[in-house]
Amino acid sequence: MTKIISSSIDTLGVVTPRRKPFYLHLYVQVLAAIALGIVLGHFSPTVGEQMKPLGDTFIKLIKMLIAPIIFCTVVSGIASMQSLKRIGRIGFKSLIYFEVLTTFALIVGLIGVNLLKPGVGMHIDPTTLDASAIAGYAKAAHDQSVVGFLTHIVPSTVFGAFTEGDMLQVLFISVLFAFGLQLLGEAGKPLLSTIDLVAKAFFRMLKIVMYLAPLGAFGGMAFTVGKYGVQSLGAYGNLLVCYYLTGLVFVFVVLNLVARLAGFSLWKFLKYIREELVLVLGTSSSESALPRLMGKLEKLGCEKSTVGLVVPSGYCFNLDGSCINMTVLAMFIAQALDINVSIYHQVTLLLILLLTSKGAASVTGGAFITLAATLGSMDAIPAAGLVLVLGVYRFISEGGALINVIGNGVATLFVARWDGALDREQLKRELG
Repeated sequence: MTKIISSSIDTLGVVTPRRKPFYLHLYVQVLAAIALGIVLGHFSPTVGEQMKPLGDTFIKLIKMLIAPIIFCTVVSGIASMQSLKRIGRIGFKSLIYFEVLTTFALIVGLIGVNLLKPGVGMHIDPTTLDASAIAGYAKAAHDQSVVGFLTHIVPSTVFGAFTEGDMLQVLFISVLFAFGLQLLGEAGKPLLSTIDLVAKAFFRMLKIVMYLAPLGAFGGMAFTVGKYGVQSLGAYGNLLVCYYLTGLVFVFVVLNLVARLAGFSLWKFLKYIREELVLVLGTSSSESALPRLMGKLEKLGCEKSTVGLVVPSGYCFNLDGSCINMTVLAMFIAQALDINVSIYHQVTLLLILLLTSKGAASVTGGAFITLAATLGSMDAIPAAGLVLVLGVYRFISEGGALINVIGNGVATLFVARWDGALDREQLKRELG
């Protein structure tokens, strides 16, 4: 792509910046690709489904870069800090924030689904449910446990975490390596400089990969519409309206309040990361935006160490969108099956999800599997009811991925402000 000259000389001889043509902006290209994908998937579903490799390959390219970028960023951020006490302080504040916000997300989800009642009136007989459709999810859910989750954090080998792309394991190794490098003192400085250089190289690789973002978004959207069809949107219209309205309330009420406390405008921040949000919309994966989100947060004035700690750990423990979709889907199933879920059972559901939701990022289809495990541990709502939402879950997961990205961006800025690791003047300049 031809590089556009960034400035021009006006009649007075003053150099003024020239705006980049709108069609060269990444978010415009991705939006156009999404629109084309919807058209192809709707009018030619078979061909649309065949576009799946385009989306999958792009996601694989991004995931290929995530592990080394997280490793380099976390190691560089922690190892360059003078005080180990401060690292612990940032980690502790992050965990407090994650627990509070995910609790709010679960509560907002419960309130929304109880007010809007998207499943009421469907009157589905529980005996007609075909549990075989979710057998794979049920097996994965059965294999999940608190002990299993904790032991899973430690990989079998150092390189195994990188080859499998397990974010939680990569984060664990990165923190451990960073502590070891810091304890080396002056002797570790050359290695730290090398890691910084390697990080820059990986970000350059990311820049190259992002040229393929429109193709990835086109393939992902064409497959989604081709396989599930827009008719599924009509059949589950009430559920989608309930979920997205609840998500919007969480973003523009809860996260907006957090943003104000941190001293910035949520709307300006959303505009600042619009390319990442459009990318997530097209690929249905919040991970596709992770590396670029980390880079943009540093540009906003967050210290590298804070970004390196909060963003990757947020992708594991601060999944606000996934929390909302789990409570909404659980109650939707109960309403559709005419099951009266008492306040006691709803509070029990919330408390169980507070624990189980933290492991949602450690497996593929994490939120769905976590919900299957949660319902399997309760008698109130049958896990087989998940078969009711299989056809529309892809559209719901897109909304969850968007909220997850926004939530982790806001979390990083809030924790950075809380810990005095945010350059507020730079934040105002960038968002202004």
